[in-house]
Amino acid sequence: MELIADILLIAGALGAGFYCIVLSRRLNRFTNLEKGVGGAIAVLSSQVDDMTKALDEARSATNTSASSLRDMTGRAEGVAQRLELLVASMHDLPVDAAKPGMDEKEEADVIAIDKTVFQSRRSVREAAE
Repeated sequence: MELIADILLIAGALGAGFYCIVLSRRLNRFTNLEKGVGGAIAVLSSQVDDMTKALDEARSATNTSASSLRDMTGRAEGVAQRLELLVASMHDLPVDAAKPGMDEKEEADVIAIDKTVFQSRRSVREAAE
């Protein structure tokens, strides 16, 4: 009986040793930097670094575009104010001086258009206030 127990004990030890060898090889393949998960992690890490650099470049480009857009908007607002002043000063001109040679119907049309534009601008400004 002891002989059978010893044989089973030796067989179990050999089986456990073989199982440990198989696990060791699988673990080495799993952590291999070229093919296994270690390689995948290394590739993902380099891709994260590349994406971080691209994101930083995109942020700087966006900041540059935003500042130039702010500058252009400021310039456009200044030009719009000057144009509004010019148009407002055009209302002070007499209709006859604006276009000599107009007949009465054309003058009435110009006056009606000027009143409409002036009233619409006034209503827009009052609504803004």
